[in-house]
Amino acid sequence: MQLCFPALLGSSFILATAAQILPVPMSINDLTSMPASSVPIKDGHIPFPYKGETHQTYYKVFGDLEHRTRTPVVVLHGGPGLSHDYMLPIADLADESYGYPVILYDQIGNARSTHLPDQPEDFWNVDLFLDELENLLRHFQIQDGYHIVGHSWGGMMASEFVVRRRPSGLQRLVIADSPTAVELWGKSFAELLQKFPQWVKDAIAKGFEDREAYWKALGEVYAVHGCRVQPMPKDLEYSLLQVYGEGADLTVENAPILKGWTIEDRLDQIRTLTLVINGKYDIAQDYVTRAYVEKIPGARWIRFEESSHTPHFEERDRYMKEVAAFLAG
Repeated sequence: MQLCFPALLGSSFILATAAQILPVPMSINDLTSMPASSVPIKDGHIPFPYKGETHQTYYKVFGDLEHRTRTPVVVLHGGPGLSHDYMLPIADLADESYGYPVILYDQIGNARSTHLPDQPEDFWNVDLFLDELENLLRHFQIQDGYHIVGHSWGGMMASEFVVRRRPSGLQRLVIADSPTAVELWGKSFAELLQKFPQWVKDAIAKGFEDREAYWKALGEVYAVHGCRVQPMPKDLEYSLLQVYGEGADLTVENAPILKGWTIEDRLDQIRTLTLVINGKYDIAQDYVTRAYVEKIPGARWIRFEESSHTPHFEERDRYMKEVAAFLAG
């Protein structure tokens, strides 16, 4: 099973929904997770030169970067293969009570950014996504001072960014609902699956042999361990449809980006102040995330007791207060 977040479904998510997906951005009026207060919003595309070609990275900025009084927050979404939309609650940090400019973006190959279905498998690797992140930081001229919030694969990517690139401008790091090794994620999912009815286990074991049964079974699991907010938030559904919608581009989802991946033996190289987050009902159980806490010097850990894999939806107010307090030091 592919890593983490792409498999997230809600019990209300059925195959008929997938037919409604379009490979275009939702309008601002369609977004349900926007900050309640009015903040400036800007979106567009950033040129991303890479190996002799120029691609486009879609971004959305909440708040005023030019006249900022607080350090910007860059948000890394999960997958690999999703979109920034399900991370829109983090834009709450841009409202008047917190004042952090927030930058979200769709990683290359996903959603509104350039799709590259003809690239070979080895094109898709961790360093590609780190190069794109560095390009975004330079574009907004914030490379000398910024925070990162990374969710699921985004948290894994953020930890690789720190270890591989040694970014001097990164001030604080939030790793949310992320495994320290792909093997641990698979082990956790298998353990949690055991408590579900036999029809759920059978359908997941058969996979796409019976696609409708497979989705319904995953919906049962993830309504408990993926997002306990029901019905599923529209922005989360939109992100999931980037992988599971009819005609979805599965290039990134199917690439072996994280085959055998682990960062456990390199975590002591992270010297950035780090907050680790997971939920009580998360597939990223305590033992799945523990090495981040134990091996990153001075790391702080918060477990959200009413949440699963998406506490930024499930305990939204507390989540923002805790993250903002950590960023403020």
